[in-house]
Amino acid sequence: MVGESFSSFVTSWNDTPRIFMLKRFFDVSFALVGLILLSPFLVAISIAIKLTSLGPVFYRGVRVGRDGRLFRILKFRTMVLDAEASSVTSTTNDDPRITNLGHLLRKGKLDELPQLINILTGDMSFVGPRPQVEWDVANYTPEERLLLSVRPGITDYASIRFHNEGEILKGHSDPDRAYVELIRPEKMRLALEYVRTQTFFLDLKIIGLTFMTLFRTRMGLT
Repeated sequence: MVGESFSSFVTSWNDTPRIFMLKRFFDVSFALVGLILLSPFLVAISIAIKLTSLGPVFYRGVRVGRDGRLFRILKFRTMVLDAEASSVTSTTNDDPRITNLGHLLRKGKLDELPQLINILTGDMSFVGPRPQVEWDVANYTPEERLLLSVRPGITDYASIRFHNEGEILKGHSDPDRAYVELIRPEKMRLALEYVRTQTFFLDLKIIGLTFMTLFRTRMGLT
């Protein structure tokens, strides 16, 4: 009887409208708590960025969000001023545009923390396909456009699988081309798998796996 009740509960919350409602409540609640608790740390990083390199604290790149709407993703700036002038959008670990502090922030994914603000504004979610640049979305197949039916996220299966994306692209003279050939196909497959099977409990699983991956990376286990 208990098993049947739990099964019914899970099934009811797998309804798409309920998933979106619960996800949004979770996103807003934990993003707000995260910003409050991490505020001293975020301020310290901001000061360190201003003291160690010229330029703004935040990188505000244009990304394509839910339903194809454009928004500006927030990250702590990890590159030199005017780094986008090169027009290269994929970043390798040996990219000369990355600052010394930027390498440290990227290693622990700390540059992604300002995206808690993107979550509060409704542009992003904790879990969902990573938001892509316009040129990549313009090349989406009809099947891949399904990814635009959900809010992009800070993490997903592909983020876990390619947590070392910069290392994979390292040494390639054309990082964007290498990304399209070596990473994009599997990244799209994993993102589509998430969109088609998403549940609130799957989101919790992905968040857990993300923290485990970050821990293993920091400990040098992967």
